[in-house]
Amino acid sequence: MIHRRRFLQLTAVAGGSALLPAVPAHAHTAAEGEVTVLGPASVTSALGNGEFVGGVLYAGTRGLSPNVVGAYDLARDTVTGHTDIPTGIGVWAMCAVGTDVYVGTHGRSDLYRLDTLTGALSKVGAYSHPYIWNMASSPDGKVYLAISEPGRVVEYDPVTGTSRDLGVIVEGEAYVRSIAVDATTVYAGIGAHAHLIAIDRATGAKRDILPAELAARDFVASLTISDTHLAGGISSNGEVLVMSKSDPSDHRVLATGEKYIPSVLLHDGYVYFTGRPTGTLYRCRLDGGAVETLGVALPEAATHRLLSHEGRVYGVQDGAVFVYDPADGSLDYVNLVQRGFKAAPEQPMSVHSDGRRVYVGGKGGADIHDLKAGTSTRLGIPGEPKTALTVRDVTYLGVYTQGLLYAHRAGEPSATLLAKTGNQQDRPRDLAHDALTGLIAMTTQPEPGQLNGALSLYSLRTGKLDTYRPVVERQSLYAVTCRTGVAYLGTNIQEGLGLPPVTTTARLAAFDLRARRLLWQLEPVPGAKVVRGLAHTPLAVYGVTDTGILFEYDLLRRKVTRTVQVGAKGSDLHVSGLVAYTTDGDAIYKVDLVTFAVKTIASGLAGEWFGGEPKLALDPSRRALYGVRGRDLVRIAVTGRR
Repeated sequence: MIHRRRFLQLTAVAGGSALLPAVPAHAHTAAEGEVTVLGPASVTSALGNGEFVGGVLYAGTRGLSPNVVGAYDLARDTVTGHTDIPTGIGVWAMCAVGTDVYVGTHGRSDLYRLDTLTGALSKVGAYSHPYIWNMASSPDGKVYLAISEPGRVVEYDPVTGTSRDLGVIVEGEAYVRSIAVDATTVYAGIGAHAHLIAIDRATGAKRDILPAELAARDFVASLTISDTHLAGGISSNGEVLVMSKSDPSDHRVLATGEKYIPSVLLHDGYVYFTGRPTGTLYRCRLDGGAVETLGVALPEAATHRLLSHEGRVYGVQDGAVFVYDPADGSLDYVNLVQRGFKAAPEQPMSVHSDGRRVYVGGKGGADIHDLKAGTSTRLGIPGEPKTALTVRDVTYLGVYTQGLLYAHRAGEPSATLLAKTGNQQDRPRDLAHDALTGLIAMTTQPEPGQLNGALSLYSLRTGKLDTYRPVVERQSLYAVTCRTGVAYLGTNIQEGLGLPPVTTTARLAAFDLRARRLLWQLEPVPGAKVVRGLAHTPLAVYGVTDTGILFEYDLLRRKVTRTVQVGAKGSDLHVSGLVAYTTDGDAIYKVDLVTFAVKTIASGLAGEWFGGEPKLALDPSRRALYGVRGRDLVRIAVTGRR
């Protein structure tokens, strides 16, 4: 259990930094495989949605264990309580029916009813699909669930306690990402290829009402409804669709210059909406006129939900809400963690050591653990650090979304955005530095529904970023290691999420960093879908696949010479002298690169990594690895072989 003081010190959820206690590292010389617990790996209060009942905002978390719905009383300006949500890895979906709040989970699709009068929580539905993306309630009190994968809509009737499956909404599409409902019609926003489907509530008949000029977009990512209009946020060109419900041909498309419109709200004759990457709040009159820029509560932050209450507009962000008052144009930022909202260990996304500190990436930033002082601070970043690398005294972080590259100097309160990948790229997967060319190589996976990953090269000398797409046709780029002017790349057959793979086997490829061209590619392990980790020695490149097979590619003989089964699945791979280390999330494996013998040096970690993708960091001293046991950061002593 984390002390309450640690919870309330997490002001960095809203962009600040706090000094937090942790367990100091052992001073004695540890035996190989000895595990030292360093405290919670990453502590946050990431929110996924919110809903008003009276003067109380109920907000649900994502990535905590357990997740909670917290009650923020506006009149008292304090969080008055929390309700544990026992299943799922997060709350993305919420709606209200009278004084009941309905909560939908993801990772496991369960539906809960929270009686706000008594505080009682009851599970009322369970669905055999990974995600409840969103929910909406109808005027007659039914609840509609946007479910994936595949994209379908389910109706839940609180009176009878039964569910009615309205089926797959668009064949071949993985996501119903947004949903809205009125007395007669359910509106479903679809991706990874955009559709807007109107479903007759009585008959189940469906029709696509997305305007033709938006047919090539990726998602109808957010929806809002009024008596007369429907509005939606369109990805990935940052547009807002405003449509008459009675005549879909009567519509406007608002351009913003943003990339994403994560939330929309129809309120008092206006459509309000937020944009990313800037985090700006906008509005436009329904009867015409220009888009107004109202302000930025927290730069680059995502707003998961827009709500109206007593004339004001509220935006639910991670660990906070902003409040816009149309009467005077004020825009206020309310840190909910400072007001008592629970923070807790999340599922980490990345781990990296610069020798003195360990960075653990998660939602909205990273916890930085000072190994000597035994303390940690929160580095707020509007996104998710998926990978990190230190070159001299600067740590570089690859941040989701948009394939962003940030830099952070130890001791500074914030990180600096260096570059955006563009090219429809989304998830950074790995970083590597090439000393010969002075380049940092970053591999990325494209946005949902998009083709081809990319290799981005950032010059430490000029500050310029160049992106190459495609490098390996019809695959994403995943792992990377650099050696004397060549980037060796491991691929993933999955391109953008929601897009069925068209290739069958992951590849190892070589890219000339000076000539900027692909040298060669091959399939190192039959049937492997991802090469998740790469490392090298002077004479060989080593990789580990999703199937847990480690392979050796001989640089002189130009072929794969040996393979060995290491664990149940692969992850980050590190070479220290003539040994390699990797993990499957539960055990740490040491591979002798001379004999190819595999030894388990630690086990029972059961690391709770986000998305089930384990990570592993090697300390520059080569005397320690860093990983996660449960949700705690751990140090694993190693000896290497030189």
